[in-house]
Amino acid sequence: MNKRTFLKSLVAAGCVAAFSLGSFSSACAEEFREVTVGVVGDYVAQWDTVNELLAPEKIRVKLIKYSDYATPNRALADGEIDLNAFQHKAYLANDIERNGYKIVSIGDTLLTPLRIYNNKEKIKSLSDFKDGDIIAIPSDLTNGGRAIKLLEAAGLIKVDPTKGYVPTKLDITEYKVKIKIREAESGILARLLPDVAAAIINGGNAYTAGLDAFSDSIFSEDLNPSTNPQVAQLVNIIAAREADKDNPIYQKVVQAYQTHETATTLMKAYKGAYTPAWKGAEKYTY
Repeated sequence: MNKRTFLKSLVAAGCVAAFSLGSFSSACAEEFREVTVGVVGDYVAQWDTVNELLAPEKIRVKLIKYSDYATPNRALADGEIDLNAFQHKAYLANDIERNGYKIVSIGDTLLTPLRIYNNKEKIKSLSDFKDGDIIAIPSDLTNGGRAIKLLEAAGLIKVDPTKGYVPTKLDITEYKVKIKIREAESGILARLLPDVAAAIINGGNAYTAGLDAFSDSIFSEDLNPSTNPQVAQLVNIIAAREADKDNPIYQKVVQAYQTHETATTLMKAYKGAYTPAWKGAEKYTY
């Protein structure tokens, strides 16, 4: 081995080690193919595992964090990032319909239920809700619709059954308790919790806010496909531009995500708040 080859091997070895340390040097960037992935929130431990698995392939995922749900698809469509991983299939379908994005799912990732997180100074259980109590829900159509259905499942309202899984407040046909529903961007719902009786928050934003999926919530969305036929549309995905859906580098990112190692990280790092949801993942979780 000549000196040049030896030095390159040392750099490559150091790059592999850097993934577990959360660092990445300019020398590594020259050796590795970087793939930018847009995400929302701080639930990113699984991507450290993905990077460790991709290191022998000389591929590295760089996360680009966004604070809202509107930006990642726009950024992907405009070519600012290579992939994104923040949304479920129903959200993607609605965003494509509204904005005409040429983006597609290239791989399933995880499932996480919406939960009702209670202001513990006001509410201890579902039976404590009273007329006039405010419940904050996501303002986007798909997650807002999910939240309305969750309030129905909790026995607080009734909804027009013809509206499917994305009803709006206008589709509520009966208030069993005369609650007030306040809509807000998903990323700020946890911050509203001190000012409302409860908030319906998704797993990523709840984790980012330091909320425990079990001890800090009083009701959870049903993600059993045998009792909730909409579950397939609630699976989170990795998205790419249509023109890049067969890109072999991006396919390797998906393959690294859909592994036993990543499934283990998802289940351990988030204390059961997330369930691996790709085909075959059930053998890791049940």
